[in-house]
Amino acid sequence: MIAAATPTPEALAAELEALFLAHDESYTKARPALLARLKEARATALKACSDALETTKSGTKAAKVLAGGQDAIIQAFYIFAAEHLYPTANPSVAEKLAVIATGGYGRGLLAPGSDIDLLFLYPYRPTPWTESMVETILYMMWDLGLKVGHAARSIDECVKLARTDVTIRTALLECRLIIGDEQLAEQLYQRFDQAVVRGTGKKFIAAKLDERDERHRRQGQTRYLVEPNVKEGKGGLRDLQTLFWIAKYFYRVRSEAELVGKGVFSAKDYRLFRKCDDFLWSVRCHLHLLTGRAEERLTFDLQREIAQRLGYSPRPGLSDVERFMKHYFLVAKDVGDLTRILCAGLEAQHAVQPIGLSRMMRTLTGTTTRVLDENFAAEHDRVILANPNAFAEDPVNMLRVFAVADANNLRLHPNLLFQMRRSLKLINADVRTDEDANRIFVHLLCDAHDPETLLRLMNETGVLGAFVPDFGKIVAMMQFNMYHSYTVDEHLIRSVGLLSRIERGRVEQDHPLASHLISTVHNRRALYVAVFLHDIAKGRPKDHSIEGGRIARRLCPRLGLTPAETDLVAWLIEEHLTMSITGQSRDLSDPKTIEDFAVKVQSFERLKLLEILTEADIAAVGPNVWNGWKSTLLHTLFDETEAVIAARHTRRPRQARIAASKDAFAQRATGVLTPAQRDEWLKMHAGPYWIRVGADDALYHASLWAKGTKGDVCIGCRVIDTTTTEVTLIAPDEDKLLTVVAAACAAVQASVRSAEIFTTNDAMALDVFHIRPLSDDLMDEEARVQRIGQMVRDALSGRAPVPRPPERQLRPVRQKAFNHPTDVIVANDWSKGYTAIEVSGLDRPALFRDLADALLALDLNVRSAQLATFGERVVDVFYVTGPEGGQITNPELRAQIVEQLRQAYDNSPSASALTAA
Repeated sequence: MIAAATPTPEALAAELEALFLAHDESYTKARPALLARLKEARATALKACSDALETTKSGTKAAKVLAGGQDAIIQAFYIFAAEHLYPTANPSVAEKLAVIATGGYGRGLLAPGSDIDLLFLYPYRPTPWTESMVETILYMMWDLGLKVGHAARSIDECVKLARTDVTIRTALLECRLIIGDEQLAEQLYQRFDQAVVRGTGKKFIAAKLDERDERHRRQGQTRYLVEPNVKEGKGGLRDLQTLFWIAKYFYRVRSEAELVGKGVFSAKDYRLFRKCDDFLWSVRCHLHLLTGRAEERLTFDLQREIAQRLGYSPRPGLSDVERFMKHYFLVAKDVGDLTRILCAGLEAQHAVQPIGLSRMMRTLTGTTTRVLDENFAAEHDRVILANPNAFAEDPVNMLRVFAVADANNLRLHPNLLFQMRRSLKLINADVRTDEDANRIFVHLLCDAHDPETLLRLMNETGVLGAFVPDFGKIVAMMQFNMYHSYTVDEHLIRSVGLLSRIERGRVEQDHPLASHLISTVHNRRALYVAVFLHDIAKGRPKDHSIEGGRIARRLCPRLGLTPAETDLVAWLIEEHLTMSITGQSRDLSDPKTIEDFAVKVQSFERLKLLEILTEADIAAVGPNVWNGWKSTLLHTLFDETEAVIAARHTRRPRQARIAASKDAFAQRATGVLTPAQRDEWLKMHAGPYWIRVGADDALYHASLWAKGTKGDVCIGCRVIDTTTTEVTLIAPDEDKLLTVVAAACAAVQASVRSAEIFTTNDAMALDVFHIRPLSDDLMDEEARVQRIGQMVRDALSGRAPVPRPPERQLRPVRQKAFNHPTDVIVANDWSKGYTAIEVSGLDRPALFRDLADALLALDLNVRSAQLATFGERVVDVFYVTGPEGGQITNPELRAQIVEQLRQAYDNSPSASALTAA
């Protein structure tokens, strides 16, 4: 039924002929009607493709339907042009033309937004007839709105270019005649095979693998990015196509099915190839149809709708989109398995040089194999099976082989990895409880030279999920948010890898505190296990931290941990978010914040372990998530909590820490400030400032103040890192100051990520904001910050109000895919002297401005603000006092705060009225 929807080439050509005749055989007159009919045929083909996708659920079938429809359009117009526009009664030998599909189109598959790759082939050199046909066909295809990748060449030119250009060689590898001279096309096939392909298999394979590696590098080097590129990403369609190109080139086959006969793939492997190909084509076709363009990136705003189109439904702990994306990543993993299988076969035939292979060493030693033990040997710097029955005789060898590879600094041979995947059922309950197996696993986790690589390989082969079934449940699981860049399993593996690099001193510049602390911890093994397990319970209906603690209490004794270690691991998992939340969304200069956190931590050892775990967790979330600002927050929280814990024993008063901070500032100020300026700055600030601000930052603030005019607005800009610009504002303290600053930030598109608000003893405000930079150029950022300062000056002096962008600003498209209900909490137990107001929900432009407006309208005095962003979700906490000063206890006012802040957060019409009031 679907195929019948698209007219045959002959029928469509007849319609074009009728239109031509109806316009007095004038191509100029008939062209609009011809174009309209061909556009209709293209629309029919797209509709047939969409129908095929919906009815058959097969991406490859849908892509074939569209390719067939496109073939019919080209064939029909070629027939029409050859018969009515450029007829030749007796064509010469040179007046031959073949229209050939190349690349993906040459495979007979076409996605709705894909390019149409065409080769116009002629025998020797183009004739006027050839040039006219090519030009007419191309102009019509362009007018149809198609992106046409084209070339017009002779057979000799094709052969010559293919010898020197791998891209052209790859395109010709899958050429397919659409219409024209069959003999000419066959001559190209034969010349290409004989003059280009023969004897060049190894070079072609090397070039394609290098090309693949470079593509992976550009796309992020992992197949577990939560917004993957379906076409170019690791584990995507291009990887499958590369497999087929290599196999087709080396084994000289015309279809994937022939690879089974060649012994490259088993029948099961071939079915897996087809299954992966079909799934990825389904996703790609849906992407193109949904967006109306050649969109290849599976972004958050598209994932949910495609999940629903493909028929996924929610399950306890997993939404429909998370189930769909888990399937996607499992398919990407299967693509990796197929790659290893093919490479093993090619290596066996010496078509691929093993990684790390040294020809010189082979020449000198005369051998490539050495025995490692009774089960394993090393061949070409890779571990192979010396005993074919090693896994069957003792399944613990499936773990032991990783330890052998690590001890000898070897890789695992693709054939060995293949055997491991085929032997996963051998890892049963007896193996999981085997004392030696668990000892080996803990050694690999805690003491391997490169635990990240080993764990990732164990995960790729399925050994990790089989040995730790709870880990198997989170393999390929995504978290549907903009905060996490990787799947849960990849995040855990990266966390362990980062912990290992911290311990080896390789990331001291980015992680100075953790790098210092890790050499002082007494429970190193518990730390590694906690990092490996901290998100093990993601995707379950209950709180993953609590559930993760339960899993740890069950699993750790099996791994050989003592009861004390087990209890410590469980506590670290249960509290693994506490330090991050406290540091990023609580007032660290408030003694109660620190006291409450210290009560939860209890000991200095736990504090150190939790700090290291928190750094590893945050940094492994994704690129650029860890930054200098978060490092400073955690460092401050650690130092303050350490002082509280130590005070339980030493009774060191808080005033001593303030005095020490002042002394450090005074020493650094010598030669920078005058003695009078130094002493005045020391008198201006109360204890919370000296607790929260380090001596270097205090000197920067004081220098900024000293250069300005007393009573005027001073503003400074510092670029902290690529993700954070710091804005320091010193101005007369007024009730509306926070609102004015927030509005000025919104006016220059400054997304405020955090804020520290201090009031001096002489009624000045010192506010420090961290904003997202818009430019990599420091001068651009400084100019933007100076505009903020001028707006604040104008607004405070009454010269001009701060310009306001439109009240209702649309959220970024990607954020529209998420639904985080707005929540407002008013709490008096977070601070002894202030009421804490926490507002959380979906981030949007100018949010800080609208919340500041609401707080001003409520006549609340903001003492400090902590603004934390987690991807698309934001958590803003304001420490305030009520209209009468002190904490807010009036139930009516508390209810009013909740209601009006929720309205301001949602940017509802009442928020505008609130501002006007």
